[in-house]
Amino acid sequence: MHTLLIEGGVPLRGEVRIAGAKNAALKMMAAALLTEEEVHLSNVPHISDVYVMSALLQTLGVEVNWNGPNTLRIRAKDIRPVRFGIDVAAKIRASFVVMAPLLARCGEASVPNPGGDRIGHRPVDRLVEGLRHFGVCIDYDGAYYNATCDRLRGCEYRFNKNSHMGTEHQIMAAVLAEGRSVIYNAAQEPEVDDLIDMLNSMGARIKRVEPRTIVIDGVRKLGGTHHTVMPDRIEAGTFAIMAAATDGDLYLSGANPDHMQALLDKMKEAGCRIEADPEGIRVRRGESLRAVNVITRPHPGFMTDWQAPFVVLLTQASGVSLVHETIFPNRLGYTEQLNLMGAHIELFNPPVPDCGYEWNEKDDSPDYFHAARIYGPTPLRAANLTIPDLRAGATLIIAALCAEGVSKVSGVQWVERGYEHFVERLRSLGARIEESLPAEATA
Repeated sequence: MHTLLIEGGVPLRGEVRIAGAKNAALKMMAAALLTEEEVHLSNVPHISDVYVMSALLQTLGVEVNWNGPNTLRIRAKDIRPVRFGIDVAAKIRASFVVMAPLLARCGEASVPNPGGDRIGHRPVDRLVEGLRHFGVCIDYDGAYYNATCDRLRGCEYRFNKNSHMGTEHQIMAAVLAEGRSVIYNAAQEPEVDDLIDMLNSMGARIKRVEPRTIVIDGVRKLGGTHHTVMPDRIEAGTFAIMAAATDGDLYLSGANPDHMQALLDKMKEAGCRIEADPEGIRVRRGESLRAVNVITRPHPGFMTDWQAPFVVLLTQASGVSLVHETIFPNRLGYTEQLNLMGAHIELFNPPVPDCGYEWNEKDDSPDYFHAARIYGPTPLRAANLTIPDLRAGATLIIAALCAEGVSKVSGVQWVERGYEHFVERLRSLGARIEESLPAEATA
């Protein structure tokens, strides 16, 4: 496991191409199980999560090949609903979404309880409950969810809370089900609509009839397709925040402002300069940064994955900012390391907002904090940092780029899960980063 040595205080400047969306590509790879024909996905990011999903699909008997720099060829002609390793599922939460396609194609599936980032309890109860409405018999043996069905039957289902992955999984179950399915309180995230576009190009009949209602008429068979994965709005937001935090000037080639309007609006409110055109977005700090208040919400609200990087930017803003996390119950742990770097951040539990929390009440804990006050501006200083999860990893790297001195950042493998060639791209923008390999790797 290597670490990074990052010299802070260097403004990032130049142009960076935004890679394909991790959270779209992984679900599309799973959706390729729904057809015997070839599926070609372009703009797929070279990240470790994609490699893990590729290996998982191959375990199921699927052909997966890179057919160009960022293009995957997937053919699930002869698939086997075999149990894949718990160690594989522990690496990526999206591993669970192969369950619906396996049930549609094979009538059975055994899928481990998934893993992912350590940001609070993230149950799959909404996905499991949704499957039961299709007539699936499913039980949990302490490690695997075991499911069987003769044929999926269309149903009406309402999510009691927003569920991004749950909506995608429900759609994948419905496309080959007998009859019509209606999903109420369906997630509105752009990645969901990108998956819908892909499946419709394969012959599915899916329509979003209202912002949070999706109707699916099941078909007997899906065909192959060529589909381009949407740009990653999380990555685009990370680079946008990085430009402002380092007092730099970045052009985000390929970024779609329609996917990230809530973030861009808050950045403008904080004093950043944002210029969007048909090809991308230019981001600069502006004359000064001002404190702002943020509450994370499902799309089209302020995305939870932007929350942590945005807090770094707010440490450089004048005044007291308030950030309230409502999507995940334990996503503010990274602030302890920012405080060690000189930030002044206080965690607390405010009254529950009118919109409520998106997590299950039983998954909360008295040890979790849901909001932060950020006092600024505070100069950041270099420190030894340990990355605990993917988005906090990008956050600590931004902090190191802003800090005075050289920071040592370990746990970089978390960042490699979701950001394509991250270090190389940062260097191309002027960042001063060296990789430090462990002694045994250099022996």
